[in-house]
Amino acid sequence: MTENLTHRQKMLTFAGVLLAMFLGSLDQTIVSTALPRIVADLNGLDRFTWVATAYLVASTALVPLYGKLADTYSRRKIEIGAVSVFLLGSMLCGLAGEFGPLPLLGDGMNQLVIFRAVQGLGGAGLFAMAFIIIADLFPPAERGRYQGFTGAVFGTSSVLGPLLGGFLTDHGSDLIPGVAGWRLVFYVNLPLGLVALWFILTQMPALRPAATPKPLDYLAAGLLMVGLVPLVVALQLDKATYGWTSPVTLGMLAVSGAALALFVWRSLHHENPILDFNLFRNQVFRTANGALFLLGGAFLGIIIFEPLFMVNVLGVSATQAGVSLIPLSMGVVMGSLLAGQMVSRFGHYKRWMLGGLVVLLGGLSLLATMPVTVSYGQVLGYLLLSGLGLGPTMPLYTLAIQNAIEPHLMGQATSASQFFRQIGGAITASILGVILATTLTQGLPRHGTGPTIPVAVVAEGPVASVTAPTSASVKEVFSQAISRVYLFNIFLVVGGLLMTLFVPELPLRKSNTDAPPPATE
Repeated sequence: MTENLTHRQKMLTFAGVLLAMFLGSLDQTIVSTALPRIVADLNGLDRFTWVATAYLVASTALVPLYGKLADTYSRRKIEIGAVSVFLLGSMLCGLAGEFGPLPLLGDGMNQLVIFRAVQGLGGAGLFAMAFIIIADLFPPAERGRYQGFTGAVFGTSSVLGPLLGGFLTDHGSDLIPGVAGWRLVFYVNLPLGLVALWFILTQMPALRPAATPKPLDYLAAGLLMVGLVPLVVALQLDKATYGWTSPVTLGMLAVSGAALALFVWRSLHHENPILDFNLFRNQVFRTANGALFLLGGAFLGIIIFEPLFMVNVLGVSATQAGVSLIPLSMGVVMGSLLAGQMVSRFGHYKRWMLGGLVVLLGGLSLLATMPVTVSYGQVLGYLLLSGLGLGPTMPLYTLAIQNAIEPHLMGQATSASQFFRQIGGAITASILGVILATTLTQGLPRHGTGPTIPVAVVAEGPVASVTAPTSASVKEVFSQAISRVYLFNIFLVVGGLLMTLFVPELPLRKSNTDAPPPATE
């Protein structure tokens, strides 16, 4: 589909896709530091977690559907649609509450939650389509060096988001008088998104699938949404209010399980399924996605919980805690780019996947054993090491899957890898939040500190009613809690490493038209 494109056209298309992906990943974190001001302006303290959850639910649940659409219709049209929906949602989020309560939408906070879901509908496509389009532009033998940039973009945006969000919230009204700074957190997407849209409209080819499109299975799509939405919501609910055994949580999980079971049954019996379950017969697809599921929470766990250690154990400011994540981002960028370049030059992706996980285990082991006397500089070094290990996991598992899959299933296979990473992260974040809260609940009362400190973990970062503790014993409790979080992360990474050992090492194809090497039982 892209054989006749010039190198310049490919690179301009690549730039537009990366910019669109940057916006989607940035929006997962940029709102975190703006939330306190948003809550104060819109009087929505009781619904603040839904600002993050609404985006996460939509951006996770729609990923498999985008993969199927990419295998059915023009990739260019789908990317344009995803960017357009994302920009519409961004504009609406910036306008939330400007005109007071609205019919059907309610007050400003309700409007923001709804509009964040609209953003997520587009954001899901920005992630999924980036890897799919890159697979169209470059054959597997060259793709590693380009997919390495996706890991760099994700790592950079994950740390830049909170810093940029804080700056715009605090100083945005000075830049544009009369506009609340937090609204610029959403408006900043518009000029960047329009640039990405220009690249896509003017440079990107249609990238139509070779096969004649078949009608989409709308019933299966509906079952998938009914199955995934309550699942992600149940994982994100504050377990202090809605515990794992509460009727609300159990009810959502039951609805999710029933709908997903029906989705699987429908997919197995339909001629044009949303997800072709024959993909799971492919050993690369099966094992790589299993590893991604386990590794999905490793990066998110560090991003969410390391600032808590910095503030509550080392006693640094929130700003210093945010800055401390820059070495993690630098490590992810360097590890992702290096692994991508080396795989494109020498092949042999598996050794880089395993090597990265070994380095990650080293970094997590150091983080899990940090004493309360650890220095700020030492933590930065541990985070840099962890980032170097995480970097190769971003592009290489997807590359291995794409190399082993028939071209007509590329969209489904690629989106599945993104979905398993995201759903694994959502599940892991929920479990880690429970581990942290349980340890604090058990430890703090024993030291006479009064009521247990509530901690809620959401997709955009930790939201906790805590201040830097002055008691050495309280610092010990927080240190122990974070250590347990990292010990669980180590367990997940070991599981991911074991799964990776079973990922077949296949020769990288020189052309997108070549048949994939056999990797089916």
